[in-house]
Amino acid sequence: MRAVAFFVHGVEAVVRLFGWIAAWTCVVLVGLVAGDVLMRYVFSIGAIWLQELQWHLISPIALFGMSYLLLMGEQVRVDVFYERFPVGLQRVIEVIGGLLLLVMGLYIAWLTLPWIAQSFARGEASPNPGGLPLRWLLKSLIPFGFLLLALQGLAHALRQAFALPTRGE
Repeated sequence: MRAVAFFVHGVEAVVRLFGWIAAWTCVVLVGLVAGDVLMRYVFSIGAIWLQELQWHLISPIALFGMSYLLLMGEQVRVDVFYERFPVGLQRVIEVIGGLLLLVMGLYIAWLTLPWIAQSFARGEASPNPGGLPLRWLLKSLIPFGFLLLALQGLAHALRQAFALPTRGE
């Protein structure tokens, strides 16, 4: 039981770190968008790389944020039915959901690996002149984000199965 709790707390610490990274990436994104708008409309200067960087930053926000949302209990569920279920049934649903996330996250991460390898082998970059290079690096966030989701799904399932208290309890 102690090893399970140690594993769950370790995974959750990693997910918290990447949730923090996603949150600060949002702040950076807002700053970049404001700077881009200021440059374009006040100084009539535009940069393709700056616009591409803005949409590139949305990827870590979404990919790291989905695990963090699960950790914080903000995942989508049909509360109209769920809240009326007995606690035991709620736990079973949470365990099954966590295990399904584990399987789905690992499967999606595995599916993306050949796509990223192909992008790396081609040295894929932006097709736009002045665009960002190393597009494969951005694409590599996809399996990483889904691996993080899979690990959080497992931690979530274990927390529910063993009725582990959250850090605040």
